[in-house]
Amino acid sequence: MTITSREIYDQVVLLRDSVGRLVDQLGGHADDVRDHETRLRTIEDSRPGPRITDLDTRLRQVEARLWPLPAASLLIALAALAIGLLPKLTT
Repeated sequence: MTITSREIYDQVVLLRDSVGRLVDQLGGHADDVRDHETRLRTIEDSRPGPRITDLDTRLRQVEARLWPLPAASLLIALAALAIGLLPKLTT
C-alpha cells in the first residue's frame, strides 16, 4: 500500500476544515462562559454566601482576640522602661 503526497494533502485539508469548524463553535461557548462568570461575580459581590459570612465572622473574632496582646505588651514594656529609668531620674 502506498500513500501518496496528494492523499496526505487531502487529509490535511480535511483536518484544517474540521479544526476551523471546531474553533467557530468554541468561539460562541467562550462568550457564554465569560458572560456566566460575569453574572456569578455580580451575584457574589451583591450578597455574600453563608461560607463567606462565616469566614468573615471568624476572622473578626481572631482579630478581636489578638488586638489586646500588643496593647498589653506595650504597657509591660513601658512599665519596665519606667522602672529602669526611675533610679537614674531620682539621683
